[in-house]
Amino acid sequence: MPSTLAVLLVLGLGLSQRSSTQKQMLSKPAIWVRPSFMIPKGRPATIGCRGAGGAMEYQLHFEGGLSALERPKSRPVMNWVKFPIPAMTSHTAGQYRCSYRSGELWSELSDPLELVVTGLYDTPTLSVEPRSEVTSGENVTFRCQLATATSTFFLLKGRQSSRPQLRYGNLWAEFHLGPVTPAHRGTYRCFGSYNNHAWSFPSKPVKLLVKGDAGDTTFAPTEHTSSDYWDSYELTTGTQSQKDHFLWNHTVQNLIRLGLAVLVLVALMGLLLEDWLHRRKSGKRAHWVSRRRCGRRLRAQRALET
Repeated sequence: MPSTLAVLLVLGLGLSQRSSTQKQMLSKPAIWVRPSFMIPKGRPATIGCRGAGGAMEYQLHFEGGLSALERPKSRPVMNWVKFPIPAMTSHTAGQYRCSYRSGELWSELSDPLELVVTGLYDTPTLSVEPRSEVTSGENVTFRCQLATATSTFFLLKGRQSSRPQLRYGNLWAEFHLGPVTPAHRGTYRCFGSYNNHAWSFPSKPVKLLVKGDAGDTTFAPTEHTSSDYWDSYELTTGTQSQKDHFLWNHTVQNLIRLGLAVLVLVALMGLLLEDWLHRRKSGKRAHWVSRRRCGRRLRAQRALET
């Protein structure tokens, strides 16, 4: 009995260590969102989660709780899944994480993904002091103001910045930058908010133009500003929908071609089988006729002999 107990303990420890080793082998999944971490109210978004090869199932966690389950469409070719959000609201804005299962083991949670819904409050106004065109080395101050009281203000540079600056305020807040460099050139917007995931409409854009060194006399911004995320949202989502539609049509066409090829192959096999059966039947009939003829000849010869 003691020896049996010792064996069971050794086996249990071995299995535990093996499970622990396998769990450590599962890498942390990656999580992302398209088209941006800031989604206007009512617009769709898609969360993606990528795990290691052989992942069988994915879980999406929202604010610490399980939100959705999804399986790869074609394992093991795809090692990621999509979790669609049909329409962004204050109830779908917040912190997301994901995990995946390989065999009986679940990976650890991904890094957090913060989703923000915009367009819930009034539109703030944004201004810059002392002016929007400055020289490298100067200090500037962005002032964001709302007509109605709020608690937090956010300042973003560029179209899809994932690191907004935060300031607390009631009706307005100031964001101090400087000494500025050409890297500060770009388009800025601000938002008001009562929490970190529900923001106001974006302010009108303000372009900060910074003249560089003495040899640099231009004020051109370094970032591409001809198209803005908020102005081109419908265009980009429409283009993506067209791409998805094209891929879907291409897939359907391939499936139709494959189905037709299978039907042709089945028809050919049916014709070959029918021809083989016909030949076999004809061969048996000829053999039977030949035997009858031989039998008649033998009977006729015997009759002559007698």
